[in-house]
Amino acid sequence: MKPSPTLIWFLIGMAFLLAELALPGFILIFFTAGAWLAAIAVFLFDVDTTYQIIVFVVASLILLFTLRKYSLKTFKGTSRGEVDDVLKDTKIGQNATVTKAIAPNVPGEIKLMGSFWRAVADQEIAVDTPVVITAQASADGLTFEVKPL
Repeated sequence: MKPSPTLIWFLIGMAFLLAELALPGFILIFFTAGAWLAAIAVFLFDVDTTYQIIVFVVASLILLFTLRKYSLKTFKGTSRGEVDDVLKDTKIGQNATVTKAIAPNVPGEIKLMGSFWRAVADQEIAVDTPVVITAQASADGLTFEVKPL
C-alpha cells in the first residue's frame, strides 16, 4: 500500500515544526508552511511530484523572504530596559557567605539569596566568612568582588 502524498507532505511539515521548536531561529516555520501548502495542493489537485516540490520550495521561500522580518518584530517585542542590569545592581551591597575559599587571583564562591556565585577579592577569605558584595567583577554578571565584613 502506497502512502498518500498528502500525508507525506503533512509529516514533512511536522518534522520542520519540531525542528523549529528544538532549534528556534524562526526560519524552519516557513518551510513547515510550505510543506503544508504542498499537502493542500496535492489534496485538491492531482499534482505530479515535480510540481509538488516546486510548490514547496516556492511557497517556503516566498513566505520566508516576505514574512520573516515582520514576524520577528511582532513576536520579539520590545523592552524598556535591561532586566539583567537591574538585577546585577541589586546584589551590590548585599551580605553573603563564602562557600569556597577566595584568594587573590583565584576566584572562590559565595552564597547569596539562595544561589551560588563566583567571587573575587584582593585578599584571602576563608570559608563561612561573611562578606559584602562591593562590585560586579565580570561582564556576564556572574562574578562579584567582595570584601570581609
